[in-house]
Amino acid sequence: MKVYFVGFGLGSLDYLTLKGYRLLKQADLIIYPGSLIDPSVLSEFDGEKVNSHGMKLEEIVDLIEKNVRMGRKVVRLVSGDPAIYSALNEQIEELERRGIECEVVPGVSSALAISSFVRRELTSPNVSHAVVITRVRGKTLEEDWLEEFARIPCTIVLLLSVDKIGEIAERIGKIRGMDEPVVVGYHIGREDQRIVKGTLGDIAKKVKGIERCAVVVVGRVLKEGGRSYLYS
Repeated sequence: MKVYFVGFGLGSLDYLTLKGYRLLKQADLIIYPGSLIDPSVLSEFDGEKVNSHGMKLEEIVDLIEKNVRMGRKVVRLVSGDPAIYSALNEQIEELERRGIECEVVPGVSSALAISSFVRRELTSPNVSHAVVITRVRGKTLEEDWLEEFARIPCTIVLLLSVDKIGEIAERIGKIRGMDEPVVVGYHIGREDQRIVKGTLGDIAKKVKGIERCAVVVVGRVLKEGGRSYLYS
């Protein structure tokens, strides 16, 4: 008895893995987070579809267990990649406790995909040799370490945080300077994609109106580069 957790990536079939696509084609039941994945994108898949938005953990797990035990092929969709802010662990722990096997299929995260759409590496010699993927404090996070990350030479990628872009700019700007390059990507990979480039000093004004479903990247690597040691 098995359920498949599939990363739906950027929310577009163009960036869905082949394995994920095949599983969705075969699925009898597709459980998806309707607040993050547009149900119209799932129209070509014949399986029954259930929007999990607003459902409690126990309700989702009960639904999965019931259908798996009925012999149905169940796909639990996760936006982006299951490795990052997906609430994956608690679902798998409870399912495995009930004797349900879980397989996880990766997806394309906007945290990394943004690099392709702005045509810049997130790491570069002598500029930034590390990437931090994080979020800022809010309703579901009491404390963050944004200033600590800002003090080291890394590229900072923020998810679930664009609604606090003014705070982000102010806090990082006090350490790195307000001329630090910033890119905000809204609905990366979708038809209504919007990419906004700026600095910590002006990005809040430039992205006015974008309050969710966006990734924020901060770092000199967006403008500066260096020759790779690959060719030495």
